[in-house]
Amino acid sequence: MKNILFVLEKPPFQGIALQETLDMILTSAVFDQQVALLFLGCGVLSIKSEQNPSNSELKDTAAIFKALEIYDVKDFYVEIESLQAFGLKPGDLMLPLQEIYRKDVNALMAGSDVVLSVG
Repeated sequence: MKNILFVLEKPPFQGIALQETLDMILTSAVFDQQVALLFLGCGVLSIKSEQNPSNSELKDTAAIFKALEIYDVKDFYVEIESLQAFGLKPGDLMLPLQEIYRKDVNALMAGSDVVLSVG
């Protein structure tokens, strides 16, 4: 089993990148890989609570994020500096996240067998 870290850096609802990333995450999890997600930069906006994608023709990804636990995806990390840049707090987000400082991101990545950066 591989330990795969997906790094999400793109904002939501700007193209299909987030949807495609979620497909990769689900596919990895279905094949019994240990999957973790790290939200950096604009990627933190992907998990902001109470989003309304109805103005776009893209899928509402909130339901997929909430369903990840069914696939044993339970390790979610967010960079504290990214939250601060957007004026967000953990309570503003739809997932229970482990907060990490920017200085600790490299160590998290080094502890993974595979790092896939989407952004």
